Amino acid sequence: MIVRNLNTITEDTLDQLISSIPFYKTVRQLDEKQYHLLLDHSRLVHYQSGEQVLQKGCYESWSYFLVKGQLVVSINNDNGQSLHVNYITPGEVFGDLSALVGEQRSADVFVDKSCREAVVFGTNLKIFGDLNDFHLISLSTKLIYYRNATHGLRWKLEMYRSKHPDHIMASKHRRIKIFTGPKDTVQELEALHDNAVKMGELLVEWNHCFGSLSLTEGHVPPAPDLAV
Repeated sequence: MIVRNLNTITEDTLDQLISSIPFYKTVRQLDEKQYHLLLDHSRLVHYQSGEQVLQKGCYESWSYFLVKGQLVVSINNDNGQSLHVNYITPGEVFGDLSALVGEQRSADVFVDKSCREAVVFGTNLKIFGDLNDFHLISLSTKLIYYRNATHGLRWKLEMYRSKHPDHIMASKHRRIKIFTGPKDTVQELEALHDNAVKMGELLVEWNHCFGSLSLTEGHVPPAPDLAV
């Protein structure tokens, strides 16, 4: 693992590296000051093939975006066997569940052994402060972040649903109401945050569930109790 200080990277190179991340691209288009404030609380990390990126059981306030390579999300089943339950591809957000739902990480993340290297861009979410605190991170920037977060979480839950359509948890995320009130408001931010937390909790439950979930076709085990 090599951690690079962003001050050592030219602006053109940095822009090219993170141009595939919708959150940063949108923030920069709307507010250069907010963009550079986020960069001041960010880092770029290079990992080698097979190297561990995140460890189950840890808690931290960083959110990560995959810039290059492919990552594997892995958990251990009841027999101690390692199961690959998901893949992370460039542009995807990962690692944010720990800060979002206030729990330890529920899975390990490794660089896929088919990749020579993975490049990860991370931001310390402590800079966000309390949800309704806008003296550093503006309402607009927080709205962009949580819009992207809810979109990504819903997409991941849909992937689980497509793989296990008959599971009791398969459609629970579809019961979470989409905000229909006035846009670009504190009310929208609060609703997005609430939805992100609920979907994050569902995703954590899916990750825990895979510890005992048989991937054999046609076998649908009972789902664990869901804490909401």
